[in-house]
Amino acid sequence: MSTIINENRLQSTFKNLDHKISKLNDQKITAFFESLGLLERKDVPKDFLNWENILIVVPNRHVSHELKYYKYTISRISFLTNPYADQIHIYDLKDWKNAAANKTQFQIREMLKTSFGGVKKVIKES
Repeated sequence: MSTIINENRLQSTFKNLDHKISKLNDQKITAFFESLGLLERKDVPKDFLNWENILIVVPNRHVSHELKYYKYTISRISFLTNPYADQIHIYDLKDWKNAAANKTQFQIREMLKTSFGGVKKVIKES
């Protein structure tokens, strides 16, 4: 005899609630990105809500520290500090995991210079 009287109904209720929670989290992500000015930028993919998890690349630790609170209040987002980035960027977390898999810290650091928001710094000669 099962302790739960109607397990199918319980699972159905959970599924319905999880769907509602997911929709509310999507609204949180959209509001957060809007507050960062990301929704107006042409370089930001418009299908980010279809990604399982979103990687937000920030240009320095100051910005990372400022946004740290949202990492804990919004599901499906992660942060990465890329000192070679000139602004905030977003990526599918799967792309990051695939690119960084089996790489050393040095290789990842070198990769960040030209990808995941990284821009090669050009030294101007006077």
